[in-house]
Amino acid sequence: MFRRNPQVPTIEALYGAIVAQARAPVFYRDYGVADTVNGRLDLLMLHLGLVFERLSHGDEAARAAGQAVFDRFCQDMDDHLRQDGVSDLKVPKDMHRLGAAFFGRQRAYISALKAGDRDALRAALRRNVFADENRPGLEALTAYVEAAAQALEGQETTAIASGRIDWPNSVTQAEGQA
Repeated sequence: MFRRNPQVPTIEALYGAIVAQARAPVFYRDYGVADTVNGRLDLLMLHLGLVFERLSHGDEAARAAGQAVFDRFCQDMDDHLRQDGVSDLKVPKDMHRLGAAFFGRQRAYISALKAGDRDALRAALRRNVFADENRPGLEALTAYVEAAAQALEGQETTAIASGRIDWPNSVTQAEGQA
């Protein structure tokens, strides 16, 4: 009952890698994503969704890591809601909405990527990340998401599950792969 879960440091490393990428200044400075709570949350859900999808196609340990990192995300969101003063009665409702938002976005992004439908991916990013506004960074973000999905597909799930993720690291790199 009081034993420490040996997987916790690994999940923290994986979640940290996802959060760090979602907070990369390039998204806000060059891609035009709003540097707001909603903008940061959408980028976090985008990156988490890409990693979650990749891990779901790995072995049992990779799938377990995917679930554990999603659980860590939920705990992080729960903590933030409570820190922001959301009542104990309202937190579960807000968490339900966050979960629905995550899975809806992930489904839209992944289905567009699997179909090779750049227009559908662009539309989903515009709707979710840019709040239905046509911003100059939409094309660059679309190219980045395609490059990130491709990069994740080329990595071993065991490496990803351990928190070692090789993301595309610049606008130029993402646009060059589009």
